[in-house]
Amino acid sequence: MGANKDKKEPCGTVCLKYLLFAFNFFFWLAGGAVMGVGIWTLGVKSDYISLLSSKTYAASAYILVLAGVIVMVTGVLGCCATFREQRKLLLVYFILLLCIFLLEILAGVLAYVYNKQLNEELKQNLRETMTQKYKQSSQEHVTRAVDKLQQEFKCCGSNSSSDWAESAWIRTRDAAGRMVPDSCCKTLTEFCGRRDHPSNIYKGGCITQLEKFILDHLKIIGGVGVGIACVQVIGMVFTCYLYKSLKETY
Repeated sequence: MGANKDKKEPCGTVCLKYLLFAFNFFFWLAGGAVMGVGIWTLGVKSDYISLLSSKTYAASAYILVLAGVIVMVTGVLGCCATFREQRKLLLVYFILLLCIFLLEILAGVLAYVYNKQLNEELKQNLRETMTQKYKQSSQEHVTRAVDKLQQEFKCCGSNSSSDWAESAWIRTRDAAGRMVPDSCCKTLTEFCGRRDHPSNIYKGGCITQLEKFILDHLKIIGGVGVGIACVQVIGMVFTCYLYKSLKETY
């Protein structure tokens, strides 16, 4: 039955079917990649999100995760619609492609816009976040992020180690005489922050390193979102041609 049916179809339609099937296979793999980038941003590097006052960085990553999930489901639907030759399924598939396209463009635009705002936001908020929220109750996520930031990037404070002189925690007994958090130390040991000599602690601030880190990840988020969205245009073109070439199933 299937062979007879294929013989009745124009060669162009058959080619379109197989091209769209191949597209959907690679599209499904791309969906996994998009979702992976979003999960990696939110999971592996999520601590640093708590140091940002804006939610744009996190929103871009969440959009990629959502788009990735929809892409993988859409890829399966596209294969079914192609080989069952149902125009209604193809129409649903096209609409989903369009929605994903818009989502990924949105993620790319958000990443681009936040790229321009990041430097000013960090200048205005990072120092206050580090000095006023570090080691405060219900701010454990900020404390964890600051310690990780200072150790990973070998820095101390926002602009310099002297920022910690204004820390709400440093002024309390809980600091136990520390001048800076222990995470500022070149060799991390308990109470090493009591001595703020350059041989003992990192003097340079973290703002430059954090900005570079986030900018690099925004480029990845924006590039993946816009890149996959451009590839989808090919799929939408294939879908339109196949939709026109097929007769109504029902």
